[in-house]
Parts: sequence; C-alpha cells; structure tokens
Amino acid sequence: MLNEAEKFLIYLRTEKNVSKHTLRAYSKDLKDFFDFCKELKKEDLKKIDRLSVRTYSAVLSERKLKKNSIIRKLAAVRSFFNYLYEKKQIEDNPFSLLISPKKEKNLPRFLTEEETDKLVSSNEPSQTLSKNLEYKYAFRDYALIMLIYSCGLRRSEAAGLKVGDIDLFSGFVRIMGKGMKERTVPVGDNALEAVKKYLEIRKNPSPGEPLFLNGSGKALGQAGVAFIIKKAAKRARFAKNVNPHSLRHSFATHLLNNGCDLRALQEMLGHANLATTQIYTHVSMEHLKKVYEKYHPRSKK
Repeated sequence: MLNEAEKFLIYLRTEKNVSKHTLRAYSKDLKDFFDFCKELKKEDLKKIDRLSVRTYSAVLSERKLKKNSIIRKLAAVRSFFNYLYEKKQIEDNPFSLLISPKKEKNLPRFLTEEETDKLVSSNEPSQTLSKNLEYKYAFRDYALIMLIYSCGLRRSEAAGLKVGDIDLFSGFVRIMGKGMKERTVPVGDNALEAVKKYLEIRKNPSPGEPLFLNGSGKALGQAGVAFIIKKAAKRARFAKNVNPHSLRHSFATHLLNNGCDLRALQEMLGHANLATTQIYTHVSMEHLKKVYEKYHPRSKK
C-alpha cells in the first residue's frame, strides 16, 4: 500500500507538476486513510470498496472536521484510487459511483483600500528607519509588501521570484504559479520603485539570484514571507490577522471594485477556472451592498 502511494506521489510531482505543499497534504491525507484501513483490517487495496470509503467519510465527520477539510481528504484518496484504476492496479474503483460533496464557499478576507494604504504607509522605509529602529530589512520588506499587493502574488510565488523575473523598464513580472504554469502580470509604478531601491541596496545582483533574500543571504522562504507580512500588520496596528493571501485577496477585490474585467483578473491571478475567480464578485457585491445600506436614505426600515 505504501509503495503504491510513493509511486503515486512521484507521479504527481513529475507528471502533474503539483506543488510541494500539495504533495505534503496528499501524503498526510493518504497516511490517515491507510491508518483507517489498518483498523478496518483492509490493508489490501483490492479489498477497499464503496462501503469502506463511506465508512471513512463518516469517521471524518465524527472527528468534527470542517467540511472543506473532509472534502480535501476524500479528494486525495479519490485521486489515489483513480490513479490505481488507470494503472490497472485494481479492477474496481470504489469512488466510481460516489458523488463528491460540494465545498463551502468561504468569502476571502481582504483589506479595504484605506487599510491597505495604512499598511503601506506604516511600512515605508522612511517611517520604520526614522523611528530609530534597527531595521536592517526595511527596503526588502517594503518591496515585498508592494509587489504582493501590486501583482496579487501567492506567497510561494513571491518566494520563488528571481531578480531577472521582474522587468524594471517595461513594468512586468514573470511568475511561476501552481502546476508550474507561467504568467506575466503588470507591476505598478510604486511597486517598481520600491523594488528598484531594494535592488540598489543589494548592489545590482545578477538576474539568476533570488529577488528576496533572508538574513543568511539565501532565498527567502514561504514562512519568511508570511512572517514579514504579519510583522508589517503589527506595525500598522491591525487587530485582525493579515497574511500574504490577504494582500492577494485585496488585490483582486480592489480591482473588481474599480471596474476590472473578470477575465483579465483571472489571468492576473493565474486561476485555471473562471469559477475560482468569480468568488471575488461575491466579495465585490457584499462591498456594494454595505455602501448602499450606509448611504441610501431609504435602505432600511
């Protein structure tokens, strides 16, 4: 069972180009399912049937997991058995007639335009350095904040950028997104200026070097990106939790609120399906509703 799982994970990495994060999640979810199979005394993959899968689904529900967590775990196991069936390792696929439950549509959390302005202004190098803070990485962190918000980057995408990926003259950045899909996104003038100043401190590094460095002079990792955004929010005195995805959601919501075309937004975000991008229309409509209720004199009883 474990050997087949290892082959499946190699298949995902080499042929499907899934991210390291997805591989870790699949590996963890499959291990959880295999532990369940041991308790059920069905360690032979050929003995796993629809009843086994339904029982596993019920067990997950009893753990009081969130609906989307249960869906993710079942999706990992379903993908594994689809793989086994295609490779003719099993004769019957236990998931063949089972319908996947629908995901809960959680609206993404984002900052208002005023909150984004506050986050940016509170982390300008002139502000952080003028307070006599020994803040060695003020220009790096400011450039990171500006670039994530300007381009709607995922934290993995920001961490993976090379110096040569950003064209400081034409104002575009080349991004390697999920599934190794490349896209090109415009960069705003303010973000470009922030990156230029940061690179000047770096003494004009070569195109192949990481764009953002950690304290050891190596590429800044995803955890480092998240930590920087969290510290930036504290400087802005935000009570709410702010992370890199908050800035990505803010990028998308603000563009829609100001009239951006949904297809153009899909391309900039790197979404494979338009349906994924459409969640931001719900956010935008919620924003419009609040504005309406606040300012329309006859909106309430």
